[in-house]
Amino acid sequence: MIIGHAPAGYIISTYLFPHLSPAASVSRRTFLFAGVAGAVAPDIDMLYFHLVDHRQHLHHSYFTHFPSFWATLLVLAFAWLVAARAKAGPLVLLVFFLNAFVHMVLDTIVGGIEWMAPLNSTSFSFATVSPRFQPWWLNFFLHWSFLLEIALVLWAIVRWRQTEWPRPLPRHHAAIEDNQSARRQRGEPGHE
Repeated sequence: MIIGHAPAGYIISTYLFPHLSPAASVSRRTFLFAGVAGAVAPDIDMLYFHLVDHRQHLHHSYFTHFPSFWATLLVLAFAWLVAARAKAGPLVLLVFFLNAFVHMVLDTIVGGIEWMAPLNSTSFSFATVSPRFQPWWLNFFLHWSFLLEIALVLWAIVRWRQTEWPRPLPRHHAAIEDNQSARRQRGEPGHE
């Protein structure tokens, strides 16, 4: 998956926020940022893949793409959330790790994930992208699975429109807008 992880993290986080945020005083912005960051966090291994490993091993073979790694962190965050009095920190980590784990599920569609790693390095995916075109990314853009990514992007846009836009203006902005509107109605020149 190339462009679908961040939108998936946003979608999941916007649906979870109203249900989980009352338990802790976490701002919507912090919660959504943690969710989107978690959704793309496993791909931090791309830095190692390009800068250190020089593309010798598929980046899905690194520990950041082991479902067991993210599942362990998710369980620990959940346990901390249950045990903690202050819920904000564990809740932010919980949404981060949850979206990182969802990254593994999405990569399983065509990316090949080692679900039993580190015990077994057998890679599993629902479909394979055949290397037929150059440059390499054309193979992914022209594969049917890219339609799922486009669907995630469109869903995220719709979700953003439902939850974020148009948002009521802060009180001081609304007063400025009302003042400018009144000037226009009277025919007075005003600063736009």
